[in-house]
Amino acid sequence: MKIYIEPIGRLINEFSKLPGVGTKTAQRYAYKIINMPTEEAKNFADAIMNVKKNVRYCSICGNFSESDICDVCKIRPNDTICVVKEPKDVIAIEKLNEYSGVYHVLHGTISPLDGIGPNDINIKGLLDRIAKGGVKEVIMATNPDVEGEATALYISNLLKPLGIKVSRLAHGIPIGTDLEYADEVSLARAFVDRKEL
Repeated sequence: MKIYIEPIGRLINEFSKLPGVGTKTAQRYAYKIINMPTEEAKNFADAIMNVKKNVRYCSICGNFSESDICDVCKIRPNDTICVVKEPKDVIAIEKLNEYSGVYHVLHGTISPLDGIGPNDINIKGLLDRIAKGGVKEVIMATNPDVEGEATALYISNLLKPLGIKVSRLAHGIPIGTDLEYADEVSLARAFVDRKEL
């Protein structure tokens, strides 16, 4: 005997393909959809199809865009490029309202254990942008994990001979954290990245 009728089973299966969504959560989502008014369910489905139809990658930076070139690349000066792993990292930085340059999205990081090398991410696009001239600084804003650090170091080694200033986001102890509770890696990084007062 089947646990679910086919339409419900299919919907649960599709929801469970989303990252971080297990079977129980997928079931809750499916039941929510079943109990939605038809118009609300249609709006939900339309939003998904609209994203698939109208969102693409910017041809310059690789961020999400509705047109060939994203709004950031259209209006901001390109002398400073902030390199990030994914488009969601652009959103995190934009929320700060502290950065006024452009971005470059790698769409991944170097990870030999996963079979991802430098040619598998968007490093060539960054080098092409720099070759056009005018770039003074590249800020490496990849995650402070092994893959992010390896990617930042690899790109830094490519750019330094070109006379481009390469910087890295500071890492260390978050504000409000007691030293006794800080993990060893963060504490060590805080010592390495210390600043003169």
